[in-house]
Amino acid sequence: MPTETVLRHVVLFGFTAETTPDQLRAIEEAFAGLPAQIPEIIDFEWGVDVSVENAARGYTHCFLVTFRNEAGRDIYLPHPAHQRFVDLVRPHIAQVLVLDYWTK
Repeated sequence: MPTETVLRHVVLFGFTAETTPDQLRAIEEAFAGLPAQIPEIIDFEWGVDVSVENAARGYTHCFLVTFRNEAGRDIYLPHPAHQRFVDLVRPHIAQVLVLDYWTK
């Protein structure tokens, strides 16, 4: 069992009805490309909601970004690659939820 504490950064998106499948694919690829550009990201995963509970409240995509510490997150947030992603996704966001937590 891992003993190192890491910081998880959870991002949930719900997209506008006008967002096309090609635009969604570009957003997914851009977010998935951040770990290659930002070394402070030590793990990354994402997926599209497939829950049968009907409780997603309009959120369709979940991205999980992991950092060793707050310093890594603090580098990531204003990082130019992250800011380019924010500029790309912003016009398509109907709703967003961000949650950070510590875990082992």
